[in-house]
Amino acid sequence: MANVLMVIAPDGFKDEEYYIPKKILEENKHKVYTVSLKKQARSVAGKTQEVDMLLDEVDDINHYSAVVFIGGPGADCYFENKKAREIIKEMDINGKIIAAICIAPATLAFADLLKGKKATCFPSVKDVLIDKGAKYTGEAFERDANILTANGPEVAEEFGKQIADALRIYD
Repeated sequence: MANVLMVIAPDGFKDEEYYIPKKILEENKHKVYTVSLKKQARSVAGKTQEVDMLLDEVDDINHYSAVVFIGGPGADCYFENKKAREIIKEMDINGKIIAAICIAPATLAFADLLKGKKATCFPSVKDVLIDKGAKYTGEAFERDANILTANGPEVAEEFGKQIADALRIYD
């Protein structure tokens, strides 16, 4: 069983992209920690979500096996967030799973994680991925080693299943 950080925007995270993968991960007996910039986040549909910790409170990366950045229009708050970059880089150095859906793969690109890697995202940020050196595929889902990316809410279920599958090494 693995501990997973799910990072959501404080305002404007995409409901399906958070709730569906979270449910799948929990059904697979993984412990999900919801993280944001505020103690209570609001989804695109207006649903409020209490968070387990603030992003700045994430400290011991060794306690987690994966970090998942959730999309939605508010997810751009993490594109150039210093703490998000630190978490991504440390997770990568330690070979942990790093996942992002919708516009959130741009956060990985801004952290210089996608250089030379196959990746996908919501079309509105594909130029960011390309400009930052990713091999943008336009597919619904991509996996390149420990990096998983997906293009939007339509593939939220597959995204959740792929993360759970990648975490099987912790079962």
